[in-house]
Amino acid sequence: MRATPEPSSPSTSAPAQASPEHVRPKITLPSSFQLTFEDWQSSDPVEQAVLHDGREDLRAGYAAIIANDPDSEAVTFYETEAARGQSTQWIRSYTDKNVNVIGKLPVFGPEVAVGDNGVTALLSYCTDESKAYTKHRETGEVVGNPAGTDPEVFYQVSLRKNAQDVWQTAHVRGDRGGCS
Repeated sequence: MRATPEPSSPSTSAPAQASPEHVRPKITLPSSFQLTFEDWQSSDPVEQAVLHDGREDLRAGYAAIIANDPDSEAVTFYETEAARGQSTQWIRSYTDKNVNVIGKLPVFGPEVAVGDNGVTALLSYCTDESKAYTKHRETGEVVGNPAGTDPEVFYQVSLRKNAQDVWQTAHVRGDRGGCS
């Protein structure tokens, strides 16, 4: 599972800007899946923008799984064209099995490094899947990680700022057990 923790408001969006193409999509998650983000704040406005858009991309991915929509417009908004194939594959790893996500998934320990060019950034964080599960849409069967599987996953996300000042995910790499 991909995730990001911090007690967050259900569907916060960046302030709307002058033209519709700059307005971030509204992303909602049901109460059956609590994606929380711990300490996802920075006093640096550029780092905060990276944290915000990185968080919203993660929320968009889980919303796409829950909606059974691998071609989600919100995911497309927050990802570069190159990253969409990776994201679609991740979303389909759930939707092709006809499962949904439920439970609690905290995302914590975010770190941001903005490139000297000001248009690239690296965001890293951890998730804890110990209380996150999949639920089959038809049978209702609930499944967690197999016994002995480390529930914590370390993620590194490469982002690139587009012409509309959206920090889009360009690549994601996860390492199960890498949060120690």
